[in-house]
Amino acid sequence: MIRFIYNLFWPIGLLFFLPGYLVKMVRRGGYRKKFGQRLGIYDSDVRTRLSKRRWTWLHAVSVGEVNIALKLATALRALEPDLHCALTTTTTTGFALANKNAPSWIEVMYSPLDYWPIMRRALAIIRPARILLIEAEVWPNLVAIAYARGAPVALVNARLSRRSERRFRRFRFFVARTFRLLDLICVQEQEDVDRWAALGVARGQIHHTGSIKYDPENADIDPTLPRKVLRELKVESRPILFGGSTHAGEEEILGRIVRELDADLPELFLIVAPRHVERAPEVRRALEQLGLRVAVRTQLSMVNRTVDCLLLDSTGELRNWYAVATVAFIGKSLIAHGGQNPVEPIMSGVPVIFGPNMENFAGLALSLIAHGGAVQIDSPSDLQRAIVDLLNDSRLRETLVANASAVLRQHAGAAARTAKLIVDLTRR
Repeated sequence: MIRFIYNLFWPIGLLFFLPGYLVKMVRRGGYRKKFGQRLGIYDSDVRTRLSKRRWTWLHAVSVGEVNIALKLATALRALEPDLHCALTTTTTTGFALANKNAPSWIEVMYSPLDYWPIMRRALAIIRPARILLIEAEVWPNLVAIAYARGAPVALVNARLSRRSERRFRRFRFFVARTFRLLDLICVQEQEDVDRWAALGVARGQIHHTGSIKYDPENADIDPTLPRKVLRELKVESRPILFGGSTHAGEEEILGRIVRELDADLPELFLIVAPRHVERAPEVRRALEQLGLRVAVRTQLSMVNRTVDCLLLDSTGELRNWYAVATVAFIGKSLIAHGGQNPVEPIMSGVPVIFGPNMENFAGLALSLIAHGGAVQIDSPSDLQRAIVDLLNDSRLRETLVANASAVLRQHAGAAARTAKLIVDLTRR
């Protein structure tokens, strides 16, 4: 009955959200390519490849989840050498990253919309032996149709914030049935076990594995290209302030700090990587209005002067760029809310600063602060002081990185533990 209501109102909801969704797709570009896959329509080549075997279907919404999916797929293939995966993603940036980094045994596709005729057609074509949902992608039709077809469904690296838990509890009547259909839930923190159990999931199906996102094992970081770019710009020896996955307003704050520190730290160089690359033109204008000379990552051939800032407008390269930073600020944590992932700079040996709004990574942020592995600030002036302190004290930087690395080691082996549970689930 609940799913009947969901499907009844699904077209209405689509019409309501469609204008904003289309605007976002156009801004990010590349939306026309393989658009039919979002409707469960696949070309003959894809259908032929899919028909040759049973697949492990991994669903990851965007860039961060795609990285987790690729890491988990590698861990699974270590246990099952003949493994073949279908990796679906929602965003064009996630699709581009997956296409760029996925090995030949992974078929990359767009996620079908969770409307029952679309999802039923997609499942009939993909014929998954099992389905692995990354972090929070629990869709009612996908889960119900997979259950009816006998395909086990696991939610891995499960994310459930306090806010999401309160929302799900409020609508428990609607969501509990879908959650109970999940065969396995792998959670990041021990306290998450109680949260999922409170939503009606049997405790025997919930396992604390740690976070694959925070798992430092087999971290693939290659700073070769970033170092080459910095050499071309003749800034390779300068201290670098890095703004990672920034949101509107945060780039200007970093730009003003660089300008204000010019007298005391004239060599300081700024690198900014906006969370959404389609914002690059507006970010460039904002930084240039502050008097900064800006180079753009995809337009380096046009640079013929000394620059103060590099703007990254490419996707899938962020983890490699962190490796050249001296200090990193984590975006979406000062002006916007939610926070972005602080793990990649830590894995690269870079000390991190973030603002008060780290809700999406609350457990990790609290642990980093408690163990002296990060600096948390509340205002732009606090941010400036923290940057100066870290730039002037190499021992402080080293201590922060060492403490942060110790926190991440608590999640070491998360991918392998998750893969083992998935393989055991399938063999039952």
